[in-house]
Amino acid sequence: MDQLFKTIRTVFSGKLLQQEPLAHHTSLRVGGPSDLFAVPRDREDLQRLLQVLDEQQIPRMVIGGGYNLLVRDGGFRGAAISLEKLQQLTVLQDGLIRAEAGGRNIDLARLAEAHGLCGIEFLVGIPGTVGGAVRMNAGAHGGEIFDHLASLEIMDEDGVRTCDKKTFEYGYRRLQLEPNKIIIAANFKLAAGNREAIATAMDACLQKRREVQQVRFPNAGSFFKNPAGQSAWRLIDQAGLRGMAVGGAQVSEVHCNFLINRWNATATDFLNLAALVKEKVFAASGVELEEEVRITGED
Repeated sequence: MDQLFKTIRTVFSGKLLQQEPLAHHTSLRVGGPSDLFAVPRDREDLQRLLQVLDEQQIPRMVIGGGYNLLVRDGGFRGAAISLEKLQQLTVLQDGLIRAEAGGRNIDLARLAEAHGLCGIEFLVGIPGTVGGAVRMNAGAHGGEIFDHLASLEIMDEDGVRTCDKKTFEYGYRRLQLEPNKIIIAANFKLAAGNREAIATAMDACLQKRREVQQVRFPNAGSFFKNPAGQSAWRLIDQAGLRGMAVGGAQVSEVHCNFLINRWNATATDFLNLAALVKEKVFAASGVELEEEVRITGED
């Protein structure tokens, strides 16, 4: 791995670390080390990094803002890539906004508000980055990010190309994307709206989040997807699991679909707690919960 580090450093100018604990880069504050951790300075820097990784057949993953991600305690054998430097947000003509993958959701929502563009008010309350939100088709309050997406800019071994939304398979909290493809930017088509009404809607989103999701401890947001026509938190609560703990991980007493890092939890604690929740919910209701968080890495 030392030789790979040296080889990458000859063409890559961004931050490059070895054996970096991913617990430092995920909202759950758990996860073992990644062999390499890279933060490209720009698109060209990222392209050069990918060329070396692909030539050496090194696995890679983009971690976004580290939300909605659970890395196992053994860490990741490969390169974890953060796109935090790719954060430009640009208002174009005719209600179009171009948002690079590392831009924050709240900043995108506020930019739309400032220009009187409506539709993505719900993003103001979703932590993390645009790339992560697109990758999981994030949503809240009846809206999803793909509702307003026009196209994605995708990088792979052949470079960057813009792909219309209609070319992707997506649905509730999912986007089908080949492992070698990386979201560089998203282009949104928004309608003109009243700035005061947009601001009011955003305030309502934030107020609701404060009322029901202030769990105070490290978490990944909603841990499980909502089954069709039902709420995961309600099923968990009805199974008597509010406050249930395994090791340092706990079902939040504030919001039952939030699993929190209460006492220096490990990834294994979270995985065991999630398995227990699924088992108990199925026994109580016959409903099989599915994780919304992305689980990766080695035990």
